[in-house]
Amino acid sequence: MRRHTIVLASAAVLLAACSSSPSGGDGDGGAHTPPPLTASGPSETGGGSPGEPRAVATGLQVPWAVAFLPGGDALVTERDTADLVRVTSSGQWERVGKVPGVEPGGEGGLLGVAVSPDYSSDKAIYLYYTAASDNRVVRAAFDGRLGATEPIVTGIPKGGNHNGGRIEFGPDKMLYVTTGETGDTGLSQDKNSLGGKILRVTADGKPAPGNPFGNRVWTYGHRNVQGLAWDDEGRLYATEFGQNRFDEINRIEKGKNYGWPEVEGTGGREGFTDPLLTWTTEEASPSGLAYANGSLWAAALRGERLWQVPLDDGEAGRPTAHFDSGYGRLRAVVQAPGGSLWLATSNEDGRGDPAPDDDRILNVPLR
Repeated sequence: MRRHTIVLASAAVLLAACSSSPSGGDGDGGAHTPPPLTASGPSETGGGSPGEPRAVATGLQVPWAVAFLPGGDALVTERDTADLVRVTSSGQWERVGKVPGVEPGGEGGLLGVAVSPDYSSDKAIYLYYTAASDNRVVRAAFDGRLGATEPIVTGIPKGGNHNGGRIEFGPDKMLYVTTGETGDTGLSQDKNSLGGKILRVTADGKPAPGNPFGNRVWTYGHRNVQGLAWDDEGRLYATEFGQNRFDEINRIEKGKNYGWPEVEGTGGREGFTDPLLTWTTEEASPSGLAYANGSLWAAALRGERLWQVPLDDGEAGRPTAHFDSGYGRLRAVVQAPGGSLWLATSNEDGRGDPAPDDDRILNVPLR
């Protein structure tokens, strides 16, 4: 475990975290100190607390996303190698295929992975990656090894940063896709652009029934979303990188406008939806998001910690930070079939301070 000098913050600053850099990076901007905001809802920590992390896999190269197969093994994407890795709960891992057409660069590369809700019959997985001219989602055959891929969503804007990239199947069995605005802020408010959005599509990539604008767009006004999670009532939440001031967790609802670039953080302006929770700079850059034991769990890149946010009927309580700087940059978090959390570090991404066994997948028990 790394050893760093840690400065303890006051209780008020526990609501604070970092945003991404003014130039649009995902966790290396300069320090800014706007006044902290508070989360609504209960002040106590709910959902228990995490136990001591145990390394499940070591020696990976920028693991970006984790998705579990029905048997309990996990599929992990490596951003810069374009390799798909299979990891067992006992700690064995192997590369099971290289995704064709991936062109890594900046924050782009092989990003999200999702397993079909009908995997037992269709043996399909889904991947989000940066190609030569766009970001795209493909459906792939997987039965122990990566098979043929088929593009189902193309034309998502790509850039050196702000490529979004998280994909998850929701309780409705629709595929939700997060995209960034690639630094072109005008894309976020354009309902006909796929950039700066959360998309909702069928398993074939078509606009899902009930979408608000008759296209693939579910919500808009986003800067760069990299985390999605649903609570026990089916409510959707998303993490979002801010620019100079505020990172966010948003409660995502059909057709709503989340403000970027007109509003960063809480604006209280008509027509825009304020975040559920914000952090100030230096303590977050929230990427992956999971829900377990009554809390949201947000993996922080620049903040180098795991944030626990208790929920009470969809309202956020006081966040608690875990593992401050102990494992470096945290990119992905997902609940494992046994109820624990799996975390992926991102210290080999050019912005971290790699330990000899980085990058790692960590198993975190919840008690």
